[in-house]
Amino acid sequence: MFDKEIQRHSSSQEGDRNVNEADLVELQATNKTTWERLWPVIACGAGLFSDGYLNSVAGPVNTILGIIYKERYKGTQASKNIPSLVFAGTVVGQLFFAWTSDKYSRKWSLLASTIILIVFAALSTGAYGAGGSLGGLLAALTAYRFLLGVGIGGEYPAGSVAAAESTGELKKGTRNRFFVLFTNTAIDAGFIVGAIVPMILVLICSESHLRAVWRVALGLGVVPPLSLLYLRIKLKEPEEFNRESMKHAKTPYLLCLKFYWWRLLCISVLWFIYDFSAYSFGIYGSSILAVILGDTAPLWKTLGWNTLLNVFYMPGSILGAFASDWFGPKQTLAVGVAAQAVVAFIMAGCYAHLATPTYIGAFVVVYGIFLSMGEFGPGDNLGLVASKSCATSVRGRFYGIAASVGKIGAFAGSYAFPVIQANAPTKLRSGQDPFFVSGSLCVLSALIAFFLLPEISQDTITEEDIKFRAYLGGNGWDTRQMGEKGYHGRSASTAEGKA
Repeated sequence: MFDKEIQRHSSSQEGDRNVNEADLVELQATNKTTWERLWPVIACGAGLFSDGYLNSVAGPVNTILGIIYKERYKGTQASKNIPSLVFAGTVVGQLFFAWTSDKYSRKWSLLASTIILIVFAALSTGAYGAGGSLGGLLAALTAYRFLLGVGIGGEYPAGSVAAAESTGELKKGTRNRFFVLFTNTAIDAGFIVGAIVPMILVLICSESHLRAVWRVALGLGVVPPLSLLYLRIKLKEPEEFNRESMKHAKTPYLLCLKFYWWRLLCISVLWFIYDFSAYSFGIYGSSILAVILGDTAPLWKTLGWNTLLNVFYMPGSILGAFASDWFGPKQTLAVGVAAQAVVAFIMAGCYAHLATPTYIGAFVVVYGIFLSMGEFGPGDNLGLVASKSCATSVRGRFYGIAASVGKIGAFAGSYAFPVIQANAPTKLRSGQDPFFVSGSLCVLSALIAFFLLPEISQDTITEEDIKFRAYLGGNGWDTRQMGEKGYHGRSASTAEGKA
């Protein structure tokens, strides 16, 4: 579909030397050291560690609040809102910062989201109800979690997109892996730390001081964004953004939708399906384990097994990062999600035997492989495909819309999974049904990925900019409006006189 559009419109661009490949400057040929090329990728992408940590820690915090306040918290709307409303805030942040990162600045959008993370992570720690009331405490915590989500949301269209654009200066054959390692692998590292920190705090403080445990666990969420603040202040706008942005032009939305609607739809559906199960299993992992281990198991043991579960994210994520360079993001995504479907059905079929205290080790291993395959495939490659399958001028909005649909899936899943379990006819089915649902969705995702996603090469970002310029020019839109003032009319070319 897209190739036909390009062929139809590119002929009218014969006189526009801005879109000729001969005029492209190889970004990797810029006079920079390896560290100078790499640190912007780290600074832009690694903030997603906060996403992993702050979402992961919500599970143990939810469990701890249930232990402290018992029936006053368990089963209440607050027990659903505190782990879930962060996703609603994330959607708002993704859509807002998607627009600002395209129309104003990648750097300043990223800085704004970082400051929001720092402020509301700190406020979550000190959440307090008027007069010491529990209702006020939970209301404040719910509001802070929502606003925290807004900051997390900014990390996607501003941070991930800028990280993807910065990889253009890296050596070919390594660009995909570095993007993945400092975005999705950073999220997974956050998931692990978000699981192990509450366990350590419980061992330090004991179960007699759980109020300190949950507050400190949330408060430590301030550290990751604070540690990146200086690097982000030193950031410069990516070269691709300087050359191709529409910040000084009116965006031709109808032309953009006509060119990208199908690709955006496919990626958004895949992201919705992935987050629907991935974040739901992550949030309720400690609760699932608590049911299996029983009421007599100490809290630290439940949290310890939950930590081990989260560790399984890492091998899948790291291997998937390299596979995306070796085999391509599309193929890696399809194979990973198909393997995840197989493991999900095995998990559902064997659940009666695995979900017992006797076989808790086997349960964690099989469940861990299920999580690992999710990271190898869609976890690693959805963000990669979304950030590299559209033009720089609309990349923030394209990525932000796709990612926000994914977070809507996470929000829906965090409510749907407890409902699925609560309405199961038997206790056994309440454990099996989430895996049956997830396995079925994985099969659908594999089919969409294999048959409908575009191929992503090492030079896709630059190639996509060329194609999109040709399309816009062929439809009468003046491409000389694109880019920063110092780059107007250059389209990734230093040979301005050739235009």
